[in-house]
Amino acid sequence: MEKKLGFGCMRLPLLNKEDQTSFDTDTLNKLVDTFLERGFTYFDTAYTYHGYHAEEAMRKALVERHPRASFQLATKLPLRDFKDSADMERIFNEQRTNCGVDFFDYYLLHNMGSNVYEKCRKYGAFDFVAKKKAAGKIKVVGMSFHDMPELLDEILSKYGDGLDFVQLQINYIDWEQPNVQSRRCLEIANKYNKPVIVMEPCKGGTLVNVPQEAEKLMKAYNPAASTASWALRFAASQQGVFRVLSGMNSMEQVEDNTSFMANFLPLNEEENAIIEKVTKIINEKTAVQCTACEYCTHGCPKNIPIPKYFALYNSIMRTTGSFSSQMVYYNNIAINHGKASECIGCKQCERACPQHLPITKYLNDVVEKFEKNSMIPIRK
Repeated sequence: MEKKLGFGCMRLPLLNKEDQTSFDTDTLNKLVDTFLERGFTYFDTAYTYHGYHAEEAMRKALVERHPRASFQLATKLPLRDFKDSADMERIFNEQRTNCGVDFFDYYLLHNMGSNVYEKCRKYGAFDFVAKKKAAGKIKVVGMSFHDMPELLDEILSKYGDGLDFVQLQINYIDWEQPNVQSRRCLEIANKYNKPVIVMEPCKGGTLVNVPQEAEKLMKAYNPAASTASWALRFAASQQGVFRVLSGMNSMEQVEDNTSFMANFLPLNEEENAIIEKVTKIINEKTAVQCTACEYCTHGCPKNIPIPKYFALYNSIMRTTGSFSSQMVYYNNIAINHGKASECIGCKQCERACPQHLPITKYLNDVVEKFEKNSMIPIRK
């Protein structure tokens, strides 16, 4: 039976966290090798990941070092990036070169939502991937979806025949969140009998670094289980889910994830009850539900590192004491980046956000917390 865990390539190991293309090649090679040695085969990358260089990194770490039949490679057509029908062809051919493959095992329309849906219809994106599949350049076609269940229903009703699966953001925090609605989206996918791959099961690390009160509940039930294991098992336990992606950038993560996903066991009734309690605790202590995907920063006219500021904001909102260390981090970041107060309200970040967050509003909250007493001047 095919294993449910997939290797997500959105957060690969780096030598310099400030440089998304400074890949730690030695570590990445070891992670890939270990993942394969333990019987897992699925790797999920994308054209836009890591400053448009993740596909090349996976070619070097995976494709050039392992037999083609030993792995499954997925990548995605960037729906925000392509200009017209001809541009889709250009990007697809570039991706085959980037990845060093003749065909893709899985290929997705990337980040489908209301902001790109009409564009996809206008330029025939659904027909494009169908033709590539018919030509043998794609084995399995799908889409990653970040929007409301009503739109998912519309797309699957009109274009579902050409989609073999859907990729959804499913985790226990977003299960009932009104801006994501994981549960409802999964129900729509099941309604159309579309198998589901899960992305963001740990919500960008939020469900790994949970509040101490929540972690105590998990450890009391199973001291040996990591917080990540609870999140991945929750996602993998849902009806219709056949694979769960995890972005792994350390050997510790690979070893942990493969250990409990090798012979996957769904959550039992008692564990689900604990998840409900944990969800309540996290929701009470998390101000901004950001996954740090960084889609919002692409093209920001003021170069504002939005996810970094939100992470600092969440940190101080979880504490009741001094937040001097977070202030130091904020001021250090602001030396070479735009401050939150430099936002001009263009809202390109909000149109790009898969979580549909009111980013400009939250940036104002960041200003209130971090800039009132800051000595870093705003650049003109």
